[in-house]
Amino acid sequence: MKTTFADFGLPEKILDVLADLELFEPTPIQEKSFSPILSGRDVMGIAQTGTGKTAAFAIPIIHHLHRIEGSSKKTKQIRCLVVTPTRELAVQIGESFDTYGKYTNLRQLTIFFFFFQVPQVDQLKKGVDILIATPGRLLDLHKQGFVDFDHLHFLVLDESDLMLDMGFINDVKKIVKLVPTNRQTLLFSATMPMAIRELADSFLT
Repeated sequence: MKTTFADFGLPEKILDVLADLELFEPTPIQEKSFSPILSGRDVMGIAQTGTGKTAAFAIPIIHHLHRIEGSSKKTKQIRCLVVTPTRELAVQIGESFDTYGKYTNLRQLTIFFFFFQVPQVDQLKKGVDILIATPGRLLDLHKQGFVDFDHLHFLVLDESDLMLDMGFINDVKKIVKLVPTNRQTLLFSATMPMAIRELADSFLT
């Protein structure tokens, strides 16, 4: 029998979105990632772009955060941070969280350079559950005191090999030092060069 999304105990609010999209069976990277992420383990996933990699971490994170937040109206805190190397990737990831979290009250914000800072800061002050950011912009806003990681549950490093190629690894190491040590860490990459393997070994459990 083929595995279906319903087999992972996902809430109706996520299953309804997947049904709307006519998605019923996970891709291989999703099938391999869901259970360990849902059980709280750190994960290192290797998969090419276009294989459903974003949903492999977005869906279980939405499931977990929705259980915490429910339909609460209390002030939102950053509970998930996704770091990715380019503006285009950040926007795509943000759209995925919006899509899969459509029937929840979770709020995501995507931040990057080449965009006026004031609207991003205003959104941060209002509160967000999920922050998706490029490394430079994230460190810049943190230095200015606009980003608080005290309530963080998830750190996701996406397209890690591309971050290496673009020279962001030192920024990534700085970010890892800023977030709580008891977070759950998910690292995704299309390839696994030695520098990424060493990075993963240094902060994944």
